[in-house]
Amino acid sequence: MRIARFSIDGNVAFGVVEGDARSGDGLVLDIIKGHPFAEFERSGKRIPLDKVRLLPPVLPNKVVAIGRNYAEHAAELGHEVPEVPTAFFKPSTSVIGPDDPIVYPSFSHEVHHEAELAVVIGRMCSQVPRERVADVILGYTCANDVTARDVQRVEDQWARAKGFDGSCPLGPWVVTDLDPSDLAVMCTVNGEQRQLGRTGQMVRSIEDLVVHITEAMTLLPGDVILTGTPAGVGPINVGDEVAVTIEGIGTLTNKVIKRG
Repeated sequence: MRIARFSIDGNVAFGVVEGDARSGDGLVLDIIKGHPFAEFERSGKRIPLDKVRLLPPVLPNKVVAIGRNYAEHAAELGHEVPEVPTAFFKPSTSVIGPDDPIVYPSFSHEVHHEAELAVVIGRMCSQVPRERVADVILGYTCANDVTARDVQRVEDQWARAKGFDGSCPLGPWVVTDLDPSDLAVMCTVNGEQRQLGRTGQMVRSIEDLVVHITEAMTLLPGDVILTGTPAGVGPINVGDEVAVTIEGIGTLTNKVIKRG
């Protein structure tokens, strides 16, 4: 099931996306009653997808991101794979949705794309045992961990480098019935392929990450875990169109613009 969050005529709602996402033709939203973090009913009221504005599929209280979870990516930046997962936060104000602009930050001169599989949490959870991880996950979506690489290199903390406004595009929707263990993850810039990897290359699995994170903190419905990026990260510039495509989910596209 694909669950999208959208706005139409000033109203915000969730809906189930129906149709063939590969072609993109004739997709419709069946508006749901309530929200996807509990049992819900479809209303039967359908709206063509091209008549609405897609929003970030969730509004997370927090985004917990994992660094250097693909060995080749760690190596391309001159790092070893850490002995334990390296976690950092991206604030809720960093989250944008499909087709929202990535505003190039004024304090950086080297901004990179990082295509990632995002895990969307479906229920409040803490101290999750490995065998219960699937029970706390709503589904998966595409993410771009946009990074001010020059700032990351010179500042000990990554808060500004990875937490600036618009640095966490998410979307286009959440897919609930998906095996995330070996999905293709791709990033293109202006149609040119930059990244191509598979989630099976992750050093730590999604189960590993959920167990590790919830040892320390409670995750809430709608919280997001970014699982790391494959090799091939590189610069994006004003005017570029960045697209993250994940097998079984779809494509998240954002254009880079200059701060006004």
